[in-house]
Amino acid sequence: MTSGRSKNFIPPHGLAALLAGLSAIGPFSIDAYLPSMEEIGRELQVTPLAVQQTLTAYMVPFALMTLWHGSISDALGRRRVILWGMALFGLASAACACATSIGALLLFRALQGATAGAGMVVGRAIVRDLYHGADAQRVMSQVTMSFAIAPAVAPVIGGWLHVWFGWRAVFVFLVVFTAACWVLCQRMLPETLPVERRQPLHPVYLARSYWSVLMSVPFVAACLAVTLNFSGFFIYVVSAPVFLMQYLHVSATGFLWLFGPLTLGMAGGAWLSGRLAGRMSPVRTMVWSYVIMGGATGANLLYHFLRPPALPWSVLPLFFLVLGAALCYPTLTILALDLFPTKRGLAASCQSFAQTGGAAVNAIIAPLLWGSARTLALTQTVALSLGLACLLVYLRFARPPASPGR
Repeated sequence: MTSGRSKNFIPPHGLAALLAGLSAIGPFSIDAYLPSMEEIGRELQVTPLAVQQTLTAYMVPFALMTLWHGSISDALGRRRVILWGMALFGLASAACACATSIGALLLFRALQGATAGAGMVVGRAIVRDLYHGADAQRVMSQVTMSFAIAPAVAPVIGGWLHVWFGWRAVFVFLVVFTAACWVLCQRMLPETLPVERRQPLHPVYLARSYWSVLMSVPFVAACLAVTLNFSGFFIYVVSAPVFLMQYLHVSATGFLWLFGPLTLGMAGGAWLSGRLAGRMSPVRTMVWSYVIMGGATGANLLYHFLRPPALPWSVLPLFFLVLGAALCYPTLTILALDLFPTKRGLAASCQSFAQTGGAAVNAIIAPLLWGSARTLALTQTVALSLGLACLLVYLRFARPPASPGR
């Protein structure tokens, strides 16, 4: 059921596709240049560890700014924040393409990270502005399913751009992609937050609002559960050059071996979540998702303790892990936002901060785990176990509806 708040309302599938494109900018910026890391190091005359820090330079401001995108959109409107965020991201991407030193590249990657999350964060609030219950879960699932293709196609496109034109072409592609998204938003994206429902940017109000959200035990538990679920496979994403090229002996154009199963799993889980919306209770959906993730994690750990890494067995469990995580994601996201119906933008910012903060931690600790495929599998197991613990805390302190539509 839609809220009827937007005069320029577009059909759910069109809105889902538009928001998916905006959400894809973040992961695309992470994955597209991974095959070029070795060449970047050679051209800029720095070590692989220094090049790896360009990922950290992106992720840290990305995580910090997600705390503010939603709050600003609560005050100024959803559409304005997205348009300005995408414009600034495009300029930062152009600057990355022109960087001639590792210091400049680190700076411009940080500027990319500070602006890339606007579409992802505000998009969640837009979905919840327009839809309720099972309808919100369906649209969020469609966004997730469409968004899932970005991690797979990014390193493939980046690999071929790297081979054909060099590493700078990756950032030129980001400029073109962002410009296309900006034009579509300018023409199609409605404003879903009326002026009378906007919240002030007053420091005292914001401090009290952030305090109420971040001190909510069920909200924090739900956010951490989602973060830890995705950390179980994101550690493989940020470790992709080592995992694929050193352990599995894949070339710079063969990153689809990892990102293909991840994309299929995320798309499959999101599709399944949409199909189950209104038919299965949120609690049952989450229970089944953890059963799937637990089986995948156990199989991955057992294989790498018994056998050396090899295709396809080293990546097959990741498909099922991501499927379970994507099945759980729309439900937990909607339930967490529903805890603060008058502060959805701010709550969406806090959600994204937790998730991107977890991704930043993965990027920082990844070099410590590159010793073997076994350490990656162990890290995945720990992350999922902690995620399950957080879900149990959420269920203890919150009361999810009997069905997603209520």
